[in-house]
Amino acid sequence: MATPTRLVIDCDPGIDDAVSLALAIGSPEIDLRAVTTVAGNVPVELTTNNALRILRAFGREDVPVARGAARALVRVPRAHPPVHGSNGLGGVDLPPSATPPRAEHAVYFLASLLREAQTRSVTIAAIGPLTNIALFVALHPELIDRIDRLVVMGGAVGQGNITPVAEFNIWADPEAAHRVLTGSDLDICLIGLDVTQKATIDERGLAALRAGSDRGGLLAEMIAGYADRGPDGWPLHDVVAIAAIIDPTLIRTRPALIEVDTGFGIGRGQTVCSFTRSPAAGNGDAPHATTRTQIAVDLDVERFREMILARVAAGA
Repeated sequence: MATPTRLVIDCDPGIDDAVSLALAIGSPEIDLRAVTTVAGNVPVELTTNNALRILRAFGREDVPVARGAARALVRVPRAHPPVHGSNGLGGVDLPPSATPPRAEHAVYFLASLLREAQTRSVTIAAIGPLTNIALFVALHPELIDRIDRLVVMGGAVGQGNITPVAEFNIWADPEAAHRVLTGSDLDICLIGLDVTQKATIDERGLAALRAGSDRGGLLAEMIAGYADRGPDGWPLHDVVAIAAIIDPTLIRTRPALIEVDTGFGIGRGQTVCSFTRSPAAGNGDAPHATTRTQIAVDLDVERFREMILARVAAGA
């Protein structure tokens, strides 16, 4: 087996964040080094508490949790419907963790972790608003080369889910998204709604989770309380980012240039994506077009579902 991917998950739990953490914990391809939290689906105090409780429920209280940004960089977004329930976990009340979060802010904790890492040795999955990541790249540009890839769940080429054009994670802090996606010198894979809305689990999938284990039953109960439900079931948006780190062949990507609308009008938070061809191919693209940013354009839905059902209900 290849060396497991050293992974930090920056998240805002959140029901699909909970499933994402469970998938990372249940996958031998992942070496989960830390969890950092950010305000998003619910306030940061609650996202931090939820992360600690999820790690306890899945037997990984050894994973350090650091609390990050409590608000967006520039403009706090308006209130939004509580699609994850009042507690962020669909109303499921997990037992509290005896382990407190780290004393330092998530950005400083991430910097200390990366300072001890080798070049391109740590992957970051950013599955909430990008506030922490924007602060990190601004404060610690000397450590960017320690990051192998940044895999982001966010954005949309087409229709949004919080406004007609904006996806929630980007809309929640467009200035942070602009800083990360357009000028951070990171190798980025952006996985947006065009792909994640296909990543659904239906009632039969929930039944399989309940039958798999007590832990699977917890996740099924959370998902059943998720207000984001379509004709094919509940989309597990954030989970696609973790699944694609475990098995990159699950998604198909294309190189693209990205702009984020940071205005205060109706387009705020929109990701404007211009697909490119590889400059190395000598095809006449603009000189600034690079393959540093890849956008997911397709997902092997059946293999994704098989991975979820096989792994997130593992254990007691």
